[in-house]
Amino acid sequence: MKLQVLVLDGVFDTGLATVLDVFTTANELAGMLQLDVARFELTVVGMRARVRTAQGFTVPVTRLANGGAADWFIVPALGCKMPDVLAPALQRPDVRDACTALKEGVGAGSKVAAACVGTFVVAESGLLDHHKATTTWWLASMFRQRYPAVQLDDSRMVVASGDMVTAGAALSHVDMALWLVRQASPELASLVARYLIVDSRPSQSAYVIQDHLAHSDPLVERFERWARGRLADGFSLDDAADAAGTSKRTLARRMQQVLGKSPLSYFQDLRVERAVHLLKTSDKSLEQIAGLVGYADGVTLRSLLRQKLGRGVREMRMSE
Repeated sequence: MKLQVLVLDGVFDTGLATVLDVFTTANELAGMLQLDVARFELTVVGMRARVRTAQGFTVPVTRLANGGAADWFIVPALGCKMPDVLAPALQRPDVRDACTALKEGVGAGSKVAAACVGTFVVAESGLLDHHKATTTWWLASMFRQRYPAVQLDDSRMVVASGDMVTAGAALSHVDMALWLVRQASPELASLVARYLIVDSRPSQSAYVIQDHLAHSDPLVERFERWARGRLADGFSLDDAADAAGTSKRTLARRMQQVLGKSPLSYFQDLRVERAVHLLKTSDKSLEQIAGLVGYADGVTLRSLLRQKLGRGVREMRMSE
C-alpha cells in the first residue's frame, strides 16, 4: 500500500506523529512476526518545499508534484482548533493547491483519508460532497453550515464512504490509521492497537461537551438552558419554543443547522450526558439515575447508554 501523508503548514503535531508511528509500528511488527503483509510505503509530501508544524518544528517533505502515485492520500489536521482561526486558514494558497492536488489524485485512482480538521481540507475540495463523513465534534456546527452537501455524522469516530475515509477529533488520527492497516490485515491492525494500547472507540459521543456545542448559537443556548432544567420531565416542543423565544419551526430549523439534530434528539443527548455524569460521580443506583433524567426504569437507560455510547454501565463507572 503506497501512502502519501499530505502535510500542510501548521499541521497538528500529534496527528502527524500518530499517523507516522502507526504505520512504522505496523511495518516493524509485520517484519518481526513474519506476517505475510506487504510493507506500507510511506512518503511525507507537501505543497511547499518548507513546512512547519503548529509547534514550530520543520517537517522534511517531498514536493507533491514529484511524489509519484499513491493508493491513499492521508491528510492530518491543521493545528486550528477554533472557527475564527480555521476559516482564514482554509483560504491559504497552499490549502487551495492541496485541494486541487487531492482532486487530481482521486481522478488518477487514489483514495483519501483525513482526520479531525483535515476533513475540512478535503471538504473544501468538494470531494466529500454527497458522501457520508465525520469530523471533530466541536467543529461539527461549522462543518455542517460550510459544507451542506456532505452527509455529516459527527457521532462516529471513523466513516468510510466511497473512496473517502474521515475520522473525528484529535486522537482519531490513530483510529483512521488503524482502519487503513486493517484493510491490509485485520490481524496486524489488532497487534498494532495492542502495542500502542489503543481501545476500540467507534463513537465520539462519549467525549462531546454539549455546552460547547450549544453556546455556538444564542437561540440554541437558550433552548439548552431550558432543557437542562427539565431533564426529569417530559419533553414539549411548544414549551421549548416558548422558552427559547421563537416558533417551533424556527427552533427545529436552527437546531438542525447548528447541531444536525432535532430539539427532542438533543434533549435526549442531554439526558444521557447527565446520566453518565451521575454514574461516574455518585453512588446512586441505575434506577435512581433513570428517574432523575426522565426514564421509566434502569433497563431503558442501560439500553440507551449502550446504543449511544457503545459502553456499558459497569465500564463507565470503572472509567473514573
